[in-house]
Amino acid sequence: MRKRIVGSVVKDALSADQTGQIWLSLEQLAQVEITSEADGYPIESALLPDSDSGWRAGQSGEQTIRILFDQPQQLSRIWLLFVEPEASRTQEFTLRWSPDGGKSFREIVRQQWNFSPPDATRQVEDYRVELAGVTILELVIVPDKSGGPAHATLQQLRLA
Repeated sequence: MRKRIVGSVVKDALSADQTGQIWLSLEQLAQVEITSEADGYPIESALLPDSDSGWRAGQSGEQTIRILFDQPQQLSRIWLLFVEPEASRTQEFTLRWSPDGGKSFREIVRQQWNFSPPDATRQVEDYRVELAGVTILELVIVPDKSGGPAHATLQQLRLA
């Protein structure tokens, strides 16, 4: 007989929002890599609950946010919020995951959105997924498909 003892989920690794949705506490479960960040808009502001300022890139052009899990995770929901209150632009993002520490990636979604203030300033994406053994989750943002000087932003990213 083969037996494997698996640890229980650490209580501190989960948090609930106002709706009761249980989200992973990424500060307990992962490291994050980013291509840049602007002063006053650190990536933690987009990944941690109770943070409202969000993340902003420190430079224009394509940006990558990579979440590297300490242990493989099972994901059932990915929730993203992008906010652009000032400039009209067409943004594209790609969300992908790796089961093997980055040796290979599988695309979840590639999405474009037209920000057009003052009316279209928020992009909310809510994906129900069945991903097992996730070692890396990667978000690549092209803030302006026309090549303009826009800076990528991410208001919130939540995982369950």
